[in-house]
Amino acid sequence: MNASRIASTLVVMATVGLIIAAAPPVGYAVPRLDEFESWPAPDALVQSGTLSFTGHSTFGDFVGTTTAVSGGVSGSADVANVRGWVEATVASLSTRNSHRDSDLRSSMEVAKYPTMRFDLAGFTGQSAAVPPDTVTGRLRGTLTIHGVTRDVTINATLFAAADTIDVSGAFPLDLADYRIGGLTRLFGTLRMQRNIEVRFHLRFQATPHTTARGSEQ
Repeated sequence: MNASRIASTLVVMATVGLIIAAAPPVGYAVPRLDEFESWPAPDALVQSGTLSFTGHSTFGDFVGTTTAVSGGVSGSADVANVRGWVEATVASLSTRNSHRDSDLRSSMEVAKYPTMRFDLAGFTGQSAAVPPDTVTGRLRGTLTIHGVTRDVTINATLFAAADTIDVSGAFPLDLADYRIGGLTRLFGTLRMQRNIEVRFHLRFQATPHTTARGSEQ
């Protein structure tokens, strides 16, 4: 339940990031995919985003979701070397069950670790998709949850339109990797599995001359 907090950084991501703001400025013609390796990435900020996870427990699966996502990207002449960050507040995650949400916040120690964060170190394009303004690839960076930071590589899809770019993806997460405990309740009769699935959808918008706040920790 707790892992929900991820991201992307991701956004998070996730989660993250997450994450890539290769979004071209207003009036900029989106480059062809065969030119993607040299696609310039201007400064951009998260316009909107959703981070969610699916957990598995004794009484069935459940979903936790938050839209309290922020982030930004510092411009780069090459999208492959773009840097950025995506952050979400753990307490904003909702599973539509107040008791479960309370347990989640307790296990995640939200007072001590209020946010989860994805710091982007680069993007590796893998293949063109349909339509031609879409590309798939991997986001490289670090994911910080519950005070633990780990290197991660996340499969993602980028869709560019005008001055925005949507970044979406999904990845598995092992709560034990982030030292998240408290997954058993009611003397062992209720147990949540340590493996969850995380999904993110972020929209970045180009903001010329704007520095991505928080891009450096």
